Amino acid sequence: MSAAHGQTPSQTVGPYFAYGLASEQYGSPLRQLFGPVLAEPRTPGEPIVVTGRVLDGEGAPIPDALVEIQHADAQGRHVRSRAEIAASGFRGFGRMGTGTLPGHAFAFRTIKPGATPDGQAPHIDVIVSMRGLLSHAFTRIYFDDEAAANVRDPVLGAVPPARRATLLATRETHPGGVVYRLDIRMQGEAETVFFDV
Repeated sequence: MSAAHGQTPSQTVGPYFAYGLASEQYGSPLRQLFGPVLAEPRTPGEPIVVTGRVLDGEGAPIPDALVEIQHADAQGRHVRSRAEIAASGFRGFGRMGTGTLPGHAFAFRTIKPGATPDGQAPHIDVIVSMRGLLSHAFTRIYFDDEAAANVRDPVLGAVPPARRATLLATRETHPGGVVYRLDIRMQGEAETVFFDV
């Protein structure tokens, strides 16, 4: 005999993404497929670090978000095979939780991407997963020192001018190399532009 039950409400997700998908980062003996290093020292292109924090509506860093990035190589080509990865040392995809670095930051070691053949400016595609989200949030990181390419980019051009700055990472030069910095604001004032993908 079965009882009739109504539909149950959806439950919020997490905060377990980072622990399961970035297991090595959190000290687990389980091997993870992707981490925060996308390029080896031998990879052609300008080595960079892309860093920032995922912030809530009050501007506080979120300690258990998962950030995934994907981008083209320095020539604007996307990785298509393991053979390409082996040849160049460039993976094209990275993943990191915000729970282990000071200030709950993320930091990816990679190379600066080139403009893609379809006319898009150098950019990084970003996916954010975190507690309270029922689905991923999709955004992009553009580079503030690519002004001419940014003006021609069709995706950035579709963003209202007043909101474009939420997608522009600021270039900083340090003794250890070039760092691009951008915080991802999930809501509130200066909320990051998210895309409906």
